[in-house]
Amino acid sequence: MTREQEFEELRPLLFSISYRILGSVTEAEDAVQETWLRYATASSQPRSTKAFLSATVTRISIDVLRSARVRREEYVGPWFPEPLLADPYEDPERSAELADSVSMAALLLLERLSPLERAVFVLRDVFRFEFAEVASAVGRSEAACRQLVSRARRHMQEGQPRFETDRRKREELAGRFFDALKEGDVDRLRELLSADVQLVNDGGGKVGGPRRVSGMDKVVRVLAAAVPSFITRIGAVVEPLDVNGQPGAIVRDRDGRIITAWTLDILDEHIQTIRSLVNPDKLGHLGPVADAGTIVREHKQARRRPT
Repeated sequence: MTREQEFEELRPLLFSISYRILGSVTEAEDAVQETWLRYATASSQPRSTKAFLSATVTRISIDVLRSARVRREEYVGPWFPEPLLADPYEDPERSAELADSVSMAALLLLERLSPLERAVFVLRDVFRFEFAEVASAVGRSEAACRQLVSRARRHMQEGQPRFETDRRKREELAGRFFDALKEGDVDRLRELLSADVQLVNDGGGKVGGPRRVSGMDKVVRVLAAAVPSFITRIGAVVEPLDVNGQPGAIVRDRDGRIITAWTLDILDEHIQTIRSLVNPDKLGHLGPVADAGTIVREHKQARRRPT
């Protein structure tokens, strides 16, 4: 097997490691590409290709995350990871566990960790690397890595996201939610939302609108007033699908361009959190992105026209 073939075989794992460390599809893809360049130009063949590539992509990702932390601290409004529609790393026996680890809620929780804690936690607790492999990847002793993992676990357990365990139930409830949303059915929306539901928007200062709306009454008013109107007046299409391993949707304009990506946190047969990512800089990897300013202006003009 050639180096390129070995690399391509491991590419899904490398991307999945990097994405969980960085929370960015584009940065993870860049980290994987840089890993390939280092492997392709290495003077000798490593004893374990998987160990070498995993260590390389981890170190690159840690460096990128350290520089990204400054930008995220200056970010306008709530910061969400770039949405991921499909995790390329497949493990049928652990599919549900891996899906939960890539959820928006889990990735936001990982933001509490230092870059080293985050990397060690991802390698050890998500991908189950041995401590010797983790230590080699991050350039620390095994004892230090055990301490890092212990601290990371404590931080993660403090806010560990909980989801409806039955995938079929989650999908069925999400389907009912999006049907009610399209129709502006206030009563059905109330049945599906928790009393303390939150609607959180990541516009990055590029797209206006409320950043956070809390409580069933307020969230229902916002949703029922905005979404059906977008559908009827400007031809928006709500496309339900999994986003970051959880029920969600992509909202497109009449030309198929992406307006926003949504994810739903579902527990106890109710929607707990609705996250809407509208920052166009984080949507480009999914396809052509609509101009949010144009969409908003068109919607306002359409609402002023008599029906």
